[in-house]
Amino acid sequence: MKQSLQLKMGQHLTMTPQLQQAIRLLQLSTLDLQQEIQEIVDTNPMLEVSEESENNNDSASETSDKVLEAQASTENSVESGNEATTDTAGDDYLANATETAINTDDTSQNDDADWQDNIPSETPVDSNWDDVYTSAPSSSGQSLDFNEMADLDNRNSSSVSLSSHLLWQLNLTPMSDTDQLIATAIIDALAPSGMLSISVEELLETFDDELEIELDEIEAVRHRIQQFDPIGVASTDLTDCLMVQLAQLPSQTPWREQAAQIINRHLNLLATRDFTQLIRRTRLKEKELGEVIQLIRSLNPQPGDAYQDNAAQYVVPDVFVKKKKGRWLVQLNPDIAPKIRINADYASLVKRADSSSDNTFLRDNLQEAKWFLKSLHSRNETLLKVASRIVEHQREFLEHGEEAMKPLVLHDIATDVEMHESTVSRVTTQKYMHTPRGIFELKYFFSSHVATAEGGECSSTAIRAIIKKLVAAENARKPLSDNKIATLLDEQGIKVARRTVAKYRESMAIPPSNERKRIA
Repeated sequence: MKQSLQLKMGQHLTMTPQLQQAIRLLQLSTLDLQQEIQEIVDTNPMLEVSEESENNNDSASETSDKVLEAQASTENSVESGNEATTDTAGDDYLANATETAINTDDTSQNDDADWQDNIPSETPVDSNWDDVYTSAPSSSGQSLDFNEMADLDNRNSSSVSLSSHLLWQLNLTPMSDTDQLIATAIIDALAPSGMLSISVEELLETFDDELEIELDEIEAVRHRIQQFDPIGVASTDLTDCLMVQLAQLPSQTPWREQAAQIINRHLNLLATRDFTQLIRRTRLKEKELGEVIQLIRSLNPQPGDAYQDNAAQYVVPDVFVKKKKGRWLVQLNPDIAPKIRINADYASLVKRADSSSDNTFLRDNLQEAKWFLKSLHSRNETLLKVASRIVEHQREFLEHGEEAMKPLVLHDIATDVEMHESTVSRVTTQKYMHTPRGIFELKYFFSSHVATAEGGECSSTAIRAIIKKLVAAENARKPLSDNKIATLLDEQGIKVARRTVAKYRESMAIPPSNERKRIA
């Protein structure tokens, strides 16, 4: 085979480590960003936490006032009227506000002026995220508390499990060694709901024959555990669970006997809401049956749910939005990250003409520190820019609520900020905005649209809000069907199919009409 030389021309995108770092910081959540910053500060001697952050405990109020004052002078505003703030004004604000967000000292910036020669004026972040990172990296360690944002002990504490709660009560209950063994086995066999995950007969087979444990012994211990807190654990089925809880109520409780009758004999009719058959079989009047059902609803069909892992999830807003003098103001949260800067003392040790290993080490770390600060600057600028455009589009929501939410897609914001849609998608993931109506993930403000009779558009979020409002105001005796809801929406000029109504209703965890029916 003859060998030959061939010349080919082609193009490919090569991303520098600095650009990759900027992209990665952009997609990090607040807690992951804190972790990343702490790791960089620990490994790079050129970076340090500013004295303003270190002395936070001694001068917290003074520091907060300075930060708010600095940001107040550069806050981006969105007019609450018909005209939005111009892009030029917004860009001027962004350039100033992100400088404040990095929180580097003026003196340090002046000292570093000579070192910024080879840094581009703008770090590009508009790229196809999927080419670099498929998903945001998860944080393996706990985030550090720089500004007393949260109590780490509370953040990482776990709630008491059902089994540990029951074992604690078991240790305080006088029992024989055999009964203790049986009780421990029963507790181990509980499902998260508090029900037995296996039958009593199957539980009996797990014991050694030499113990000579009988079925009656297991049942006796099980009945004792059912009296533990929460009442009704270790039950074999729903009827057993509810009857145990009902038996704990005072004997003079109104409708107690009638509730026991329905639970024992007609629980299936209650599940299907066949109130006509219930009235006929129990010989109760409609109002009386309503009282009995209300008593049954006060019982807990899954007593173990309260002890499942429900540790509070803390959300730290990245952006604050507030209305002041008729204008919506957007600003970054000054406490989402520690205030870091370049250590001027170490930086002064760098000598331009020195090629020694020590000087090379200092110079490399100085360059990395500058790029990291530049990436932080770019992240803050991009986040603030996207949040500001979202507020411009969704002023009506901030003023009037969900029913006024406008249709918004990633392409709309990407066009405004001149970035790729994938970039906007990553910026809005796990980033939160604090508004007078609550804290929302930035992605919440994006929704598809449905055409209206007048030729306009209505967002899916607004339609969900309308459906929720209609269901809340419906007659409990005759709940609105999906067809009826679609008809009512059509009367308001919103063209929505029945299956679309069903999809929106299910997304809000609203049961179908037959399950929403109430007798009173």
